[in-house]
Amino acid sequence: MIFLLDTTTFSDLMREHPKLDSRLAAVSLTDRVVICSVVRGEIQYGIDRLSEGKRRQDLKAKAYKLLAILPCEPITEAASDYYSKIKLTRQQKGLTLDENGLWIASTALALDAILISRDSDFQYIEGLKVEDWTL
Repeated sequence: MIFLLDTTTFSDLMREHPKLDSRLAAVSLTDRVVICSVVRGEIQYGIDRLSEGKRRQDLKAKAYKLLAILPCEPITEAASDYYSKIKLTRQQKGLTLDENGLWIASTALALDAILISRDSDFQYIEGLKVEDWTL
């Protein structure tokens, strides 16, 4: 099984959320825990926009330690196909989701992964399996 961490989950991981840490420790050795390039970009942007100083240095060190461990999946053609379907379906229903969220959901579907997120907007995407490991 593949578990794709979204940006909020990656941030929780950086904050060492106890329930998240516990769930990650229980993941089977045959399972994969990954991020995607959109999550990596959002994390780097969040750090880069901080003022220079100790907080930024600490967060950057913690993020890059995790980024070195977690495989980063690219946006594939299959994800692009899911993106189009998700965006159109949501627009027809009058629902919104930011562009990065659309790409993260699309990547999870393309990987047949379970998306690990506490963002409730993902709950309304048909076929997307979502779990919140902070509960």
